[in-house]
Amino acid sequence: MSMHKMNSEHGLAWVTGASTGIGRALALRLVRGGYSVVVTSRNHAKLVALQQEAAPDGRIIVLDGDVTDPQDMERVLASIEYDHGDLSLAVFAADVTVPVRGDDLHREAFERSFAVNVNGVVNCLLPAVAHMKSRGHGHIAVMSGAAGYGGLPGNAAYGATKAALINMAESLKLDLDRIGIRLQVISLGLVEASGSSRLGFPAAGVVNVDEAAEHIVAGLKSTHFEINLSKRTNAVARLSRWLPYGAYFALVDRLTRQGVAPAVATTKHASAENRPHQAV
Repeated sequence: MSMHKMNSEHGLAWVTGASTGIGRALALRLVRGGYSVVVTSRNHAKLVALQQEAAPDGRIIVLDGDVTDPQDMERVLASIEYDHGDLSLAVFAADVTVPVRGDDLHREAFERSFAVNVNGVVNCLLPAVAHMKSRGHGHIAVMSGAAGYGGLPGNAAYGATKAALINMAESLKLDLDRIGIRLQVISLGLVEASGSSRLGFPAAGVVNVDEAAEHIVAGLKSTHFEINLSKRTNAVARLSRWLPYGAYFALVDRLTRQGVAPAVATTKHASAENRPHQAV
């Protein structure tokens, strides 16, 4: 197990998807905790506004970039390394939610979801791991969620990407431990955000993005592999997988019809910067 512990004195933090939602709130929380934070998204204006808001508390470094472009992410990491210092903590929070219904399938929904949510993480992960490996230590957290533990109506693309991230993180954890890099997954429940749709299983309650950021920071300081923002939501999601498929689908159908776990609203998806971050 990697012994690397979260400490602002070890180097910079890097947060992707930082122009809105949880990524933005987390960047502010890390600054207030003493970190100099590199923020990345495609929306330069929103990153500058974030930088100005954080100015009284600490330093935000704006490095625009598109997580779907591997060369862009290599450029961002090179700028961190050569212009700003060692990278100690990376949180890959950029994602996009594209509703998918079985009676109205579109290839673009799957391609966009995997481009941002999975390939976007890989594009950040590769240069970050190379940088941290050369220094013998580092800490990476990947944004996943309960949607990755079981299929739900309307969730075919989003849920599949989160399942992929969970599996990828589990597969990489021990290898990264051996080279001094700590890897965690952030398993979100329901997070209050403008325009967000309710996804997934019943939750104990909806938290706002500031509360979510507080929970994430506490989890980053813990020894757990999974940072669990909604224990009830994730427990139900996990336990449901022990059910036979007949019982599982009956449960999901009943909850969906009752409005307890409604399917994703069939609205056009937002960009990775302006997405409705329901964050399941």
